[in-house]
Amino acid sequence: MRPGLIHFGGDSGTGVSVVLLHGLMGRARTWWRVAQWLKPYGEVYGLDARGHGRAPRTGPWTTEQFAADVAEVLREIGPSVLIGHSMGGLHAWATAAAHPDLVRAVVSEDFAPDQRGRTVETWRGYFESWPSAFESLAHVREFFGPAGDYFTECVEERDDGYHLLADLPDLYEIAAEWGRRDYWSIVDGIRCPLLVVEGEDTAMPAGQQAAVAERVPGARHFVVPGSAHLPHAEAPETYRGAVEAFLAGL
Repeated sequence: MRPGLIHFGGDSGTGVSVVLLHGLMGRARTWWRVAQWLKPYGEVYGLDARGHGRAPRTGPWTTEQFAADVAEVLREIGPSVLIGHSMGGLHAWATAAAHPDLVRAVVSEDFAPDQRGRTVETWRGYFESWPSAFESLAHVREFFGPAGDYFTECVEERDDGYHLLADLPDLYEIAAEWGRRDYWSIVDGIRCPLLVVEGEDTAMPAGQQAAVAERVPGARHFVVPGSAHLPHAEAPETYRGAVEAFLAGL
């Protein structure tokens, strides 16, 4: 299999596969808990985006290249449902628009298509305030609080402690594209069933995720109470209910 492609298992008898796409700084294994309840729906996979996890650490760092990587996997495992968080949601949209024959449906979680004017400088100081190395996985959990379990999957142990798997300069370059362009044309190219999941306390531009659902025929928009940017981790049962209802209707 492709480097960074994880097979979580699942019901091969359904004839359906689900591919999970993580957000910036994440990796496929951050989806482990979600993958467990998705298994009755079909074979479940997770993909490390290039520059993350065990995937190649080479550009180009463009949305179109990330979508091409996803399409390459889908040609191997067959047309699939794509479930993406943040950056992964964008990559799911782009794959569905460019390769409609390979995507059965999309769930996007907390990403907005027009963030022009935002820069990585907003995040740079925060990221660079982190410890150069975390002393233990318990340190990772304590430092990140409610998102601690998520971030324990995003680090690796080295001689001096635990380090982020992804390289920050690569992440800055990936995110910089989001501040230079909008993705409405990609949204308008989606023709498969779509569920847009938004955190109630999202930091994404207001109204855009609802507008995505309005522009895609038959799409649904669902706001997860009590969550911010990680609904699947911050309000897991509510997120699960919304996604399972969507999958049941396919």
